[in-house]
Amino acid sequence: MVTHAAYDCDVLVVGGGIVGLSSAYALTRTAPGTRVTVLEKEPGPAARTGPGGGVVHTGIQHAPGSLQARWTVRGAAELAGFCAEHGIAHRVTGKLIVATAGGELPRLHGLVQRGRAHGLPVRELGPAQIAEYEPGVRGLAAIRVGTGGVCDFASVTARLTAEVTAAGGRVRYGAEVVAVDRRPWGIAVRTSDGRVVRARTLVNCAGPSSDRIARLTGDTPGVRTVLLREASYELAAPDPVRALVHQVPDPAWRHPGARLTRGLDGTVRVGPATVPARADTGYARPAARLREPASVLGGPGSWRTALRHRRHDADEAHGSLSRRAVARAVARLLPGVSEDDLRPAPSGVRTQALLRDGTPVDDFLLRDAPHAVHVLHAPPTAATASLPLGREVARRALLRAHATGWKPPAVESGHCV
Repeated sequence: MVTHAAYDCDVLVVGGGIVGLSSAYALTRTAPGTRVTVLEKEPGPAARTGPGGGVVHTGIQHAPGSLQARWTVRGAAELAGFCAEHGIAHRVTGKLIVATAGGELPRLHGLVQRGRAHGLPVRELGPAQIAEYEPGVRGLAAIRVGTGGVCDFASVTARLTAEVTAAGGRVRYGAEVVAVDRRPWGIAVRTSDGRVVRARTLVNCAGPSSDRIARLTGDTPGVRTVLLREASYELAAPDPVRALVHQVPDPAWRHPGARLTRGLDGTVRVGPATVPARADTGYARPAARLREPASVLGGPGSWRTALRHRRHDADEAHGSLSRRAVARAVARLLPGVSEDDLRPAPSGVRTQALLRDGTPVDDFLLRDAPHAVHVLHAPPTAATASLPLGREVARRALLRAHATGWKPPAVESGHCV
């Protein structure tokens, strides 16, 4: 029988992004004294957002009752409180969703009904009322959601790290997981530097590597994770946009239409357009290690998905490379915008989980296994939803730790190794 002292920690979190750190933070607050270690393969914190910050999503476009809807709506409110408590830059600006063509009006009305079902503050606007919020924007109709905004998510992640370490946890960088051994008593993980960490429970928040970690653990993830590149532009003159302005999304496409985001630093970001990436890295170094295109969209399901959505994928790929195409899309919201008004912005990356038949996973996907909890898909709203998501992951992890006979101490000192 393995004694408590033989474990290096109680819960081992793989992945030091905002989801992994939110889970570790929730563990230390839900069960004080829980020994937590976070392993991150990158050499340092991965800055997912630049100085302009990232979007705080509203959740309005997600199906009522879905995890994404519940956690995004709840997470946006909790995030505002967390930022206020810790002095992190955060601004609630509201979000304008604009219909520029008659065919978009029924979808706009559907969003009104969905937003009200979520309990969101939604106001319907005509052309003159649009100008009250965004003088430079033109449209047939719009809705304003009062909960959208921008946040310095890099500082949120840094604060979560500080909270975890202050509670006795440890975050190790440059620690890529290369082997996982599941035993009756728990999990043993070997990292790229040859060190072994023994834990009662493993929490897999590895993002692009989440399916690989699940397979190393001996579980069948049922999904394949692909890496996508998010290409963006910035408006050279940001004055025409005050806050967040989005075109009405088309549910037949996998990504929303034109999006304009005024950041914390005053810059206005256009996009992003999402296309398959050629980098197999974490989030910090999107061009460090190249992979063949076939490894990005190599599975049969991936190709079926690409064919099914070829019109939109072609538009997205063309838009990410063509300044003229981006300018045309933006001009539907901001008349008069030309190619000369756009300048390239740093690219980002995100992940997408695909089912075996190639269907994209739209909601959060969590799977439980003996001594393990896997977060197999975290949509783009994950940063906004990170606090309630982290609590759910922590709840599941603690249940699995309890199954080994462990009880969280009321007071525990010391760090995981």
